[in-house]
Amino acid sequence: MAKYRVTFDRNTCIGAFACVAADPEHWKYADDGKVDFFGAKDQGEGKSVLETDDEKAAEALKASSEACPVYAIKFEKIE
Repeated sequence: MAKYRVTFDRNTCIGAFACVAADPEHWKYADDGKVDFFGAKDQGEGKSVLETDDEKAAEALKASSEACPVYAIKFEKIE
């Protein structure tokens, strides 16, 4: 079974909200004009990480990373 890691750099986020359109389960509008990454672990300094082996969630998270115009979301297969 494959495992995936998604890393989000909130400081890079410009609030285009393309990630929300691609995956509303993990990305939510925030009051400051950016997004919050639900289910992820806070790594400090605006970074958060989520690891999953759920193929359906991974597909949506990959779509959100591809939609981000400033590459604030990094999607990678780790296993």
